[in-house]
Amino acid sequence: MKKISLLGATGSVGTQTLEIIRENRDLFQLTAFSAGKNVELTKKIIKEFSPELVSVIQKEDYEELKGEFPDVAFSYGEDGLVEVAVHPDTDIVVTAILGSVGLYPTLKAIEAKKDIGLANKETLVTAGHLVMDAAKKHNVKILPVDSEHSAIFQALQGENHKNIERLIITASGGSFRDYTREQLKDVTVEQALNHPNWSMGAKITIDSASMMNKGLEVIEAHWLFNLPYDQISVLMHKESIIHSMVEFHDGSIMGQLGTPDMRVPIAYALMYPDRLKDASKERLDLAKIATLHFQEMSFERFPCLKYAYDAGRAGGTLPTVLNAANEEAVPLFLKGQISFLQIEDLIYQAMEAHNNILHPDLLTIQSVDRETRKYIQSIVK
Repeated sequence: MKKISLLGATGSVGTQTLEIIRENRDLFQLTAFSAGKNVELTKKIIKEFSPELVSVIQKEDYEELKGEFPDVAFSYGEDGLVEVAVHPDTDIVVTAILGSVGLYPTLKAIEAKKDIGLANKETLVTAGHLVMDAAKKHNVKILPVDSEHSAIFQALQGENHKNIERLIITASGGSFRDYTREQLKDVTVEQALNHPNWSMGAKITIDSASMMNKGLEVIEAHWLFNLPYDQISVLMHKESIIHSMVEFHDGSIMGQLGTPDMRVPIAYALMYPDRLKDASKERLDLAKIATLHFQEMSFERFPCLKYAYDAGRAGGTLPTVLNAANEEAVPLFLKGQISFLQIEDLIYQAMEAHNNILHPDLLTIQSVDRETRKYIQSIVK
């Protein structure tokens, strides 16, 4: 029985993690979880899984739940996230929470010697050097849950790191992959949220359309697999069947194929080094698909991807600025306050205005994150 703490239980990756626990109760137990503002779904999860500890964002939700479920321990805010992350009965912490808010509880979980199922890419984007150093120090496994990084992780099993030529991260292209720059000027929120392959949360779907999601994944891959950016490339692959690949020095390329189903990488992280039988809802039928397509990525067409490479190569606090600016800009677009193309404009302005700080500590990263968010809001106002 593997005991799980789940950060972000009511989000897309969180609810799919719960599906896996639900269908494999002989293997997994939910001991603690954090939730957002969806109180009704939180109540359903508590009734179904009987966790020992639950954390929510708002104090009023905490008070309501505490009164309704007297046999469950509750907490709230950032302290609550940390309590879930370091729960003493937990074997693995799945970080399915969205945004840089996942950084501090992840670091505390690592210090508590909990293995990490990492779906929160912002943790490595903003503080990859701190996270990977801590994982090494405390002998903790960082198991990737993103489908792309899981694919690379699987392809590297049994391989020698020195033989890697490059990583090839595949990209569906998002909702606007066939649009020209001119056509992007007037796109709507509804159009942006209509992803052709994956069912994801709103923020990640917008990031997929701008290609920022792929840029963040490039930075994440740099830290997870300890490779320079010149050995990490992105390839458009509209079918989302090959989830990513590794090219070796001898010319061999190994990839992981499957249907667009997040349950597979989630289950692999939970079961590693074993596999969960029938993790996917649908088996891949290559004969039915018949043809797969690939094309080079264009920095001119997708500037956010270029900004991510630039930030990653510069290092220091610039990736924190990149991520924080994007996290502020995307909700503004979702609320109709800026256009889709203004997302990348705001990110560019924030990066240009920043004086990069190399080798930042946690307090510096948190300070830069806050200042970047204030800067974006001041521009928009």
